[in-house]
Amino acid sequence: MNDKLCSRIFESSFLGESFTKLTHPCGCDIYVFPKNTSSTYAIFGSRYGSIHNVFKKDGDADFVSVPDGIAHFLEHKLFTNEDGSDSFERFSEYGADANAYTSFNKTAYLFSCTDRFSSSLGELIDFVTHPYFTKSSIESEIGIISEEIKMYDDNPQDRCFYGMLEGMYHDHSIKRNICGSEKTISQITPELLYSCYDLFYQPSNLCLIVCGNTSPEEVYRIADKHLPSFSEKIGVTLANENKKEPKEANKQITDVKMQVSKPLFNIGFKDTDIPCSSYERLKKDAAMSILCEMLFSTSGELYNSLLSEGSISPAFSYGYSITDSFAYCSMAGEAGDPYTVLEKIEAYIEEKKSSGLSENDFSRGKRVMLADFIKNFDSSENIANNLFSFICDSSEEYFLSFTDILNGIEFQDVEKLLADIFKKEYRTISIVRPIA
Repeated sequence: MNDKLCSRIFESSFLGESFTKLTHPCGCDIYVFPKNTSSTYAIFGSRYGSIHNVFKKDGDADFVSVPDGIAHFLEHKLFTNEDGSDSFERFSEYGADANAYTSFNKTAYLFSCTDRFSSSLGELIDFVTHPYFTKSSIESEIGIISEEIKMYDDNPQDRCFYGMLEGMYHDHSIKRNICGSEKTISQITPELLYSCYDLFYQPSNLCLIVCGNTSPEEVYRIADKHLPSFSEKIGVTLANENKKEPKEANKQITDVKMQVSKPLFNIGFKDTDIPCSSYERLKKDAAMSILCEMLFSTSGELYNSLLSEGSISPAFSYGYSITDSFAYCSMAGEAGDPYTVLEKIEAYIEEKKSSGLSENDFSRGKRVMLADFIKNFDSSENIANNLFSFICDSSEEYFLSFTDILNGIEFQDVEKLLADIFKKEYRTISIVRPIA
């Protein structure tokens, strides 16, 4: 490995873990997390997701808009190579399990393997860095993705989730399906795909993450054979749609009928107060995670009250999501009467605002969040995907020290968030109920 290579080691004596960050001359960041595991897990990802539809290149006067679903479309098309081969088939030949996903703010191409790591990593880098789009292949893919969109539209859980996003957000592109719509993907052309690829798949916007029984030297040696030797960086400015979003929810109720046996619900509280600093976002994420555990835990008062009286089914989820562009708190489950559940959840929150939170619950919530975070380091897959999320929010330097951030949250922090975020005007409920 080149001695002059830009590198940095991140360590945590508390976790007993470390990883190395290398920057290749082409601009691509490489993260290597050595772990004595039976399989090695790798992600080659772009800091580019479904919400990045309005942007401008440095030097351009105006922002441009591209069709919804184009990031996901790119993900599909990159697996097809110019010689007509499919990279999925090559991974199978190497004995690797490959996949890909597009989320709101990132796209990941990944594999896990127990053998032939070098061949699989080379293939991963090669197909992502060699796009090939034609008019005929795009027309064929439009048909495939149209079927995928119909499948999601027919999925009650997806409809309920997007109903919540549509209820919370007025104009933010997070409210639109990651896959786009049949109408928007029909507008995609080879020229548009190449244009987006050139901006968002330039090496400086990509990162390679490897976790498993390997070393920084081995990963860099393989990557150096497949990455371009040099790439001129193109500056891109993304539109931050959060700045234009009203604080209030778009609408408080979304209610549709589908083929379900019992009503589903998603309750969301929109949060537009997003810190500019990645460190402050992590602090807010940590505090909200503790608060959600205090309020909605399956071992807590609210859940057990709703369950014992038969208001909800046992499956109940909750959480908080935050990036530099959107943030919200959500709860989801199955209920005979979702409106009654909503009333009881809101009454419980108001009672906690009035009577105060429990410091014992706060201590327990912090312990649970610490234990959950530490447990993730048992899995190379969890390590790589969680590190990728930190990278996409420009906070990788805090990945191993997130335990310190959790420990630093004070009781007063969660009290303030309880008062600030859980307001009726920020709230929406999405319901999917049986047709008959």
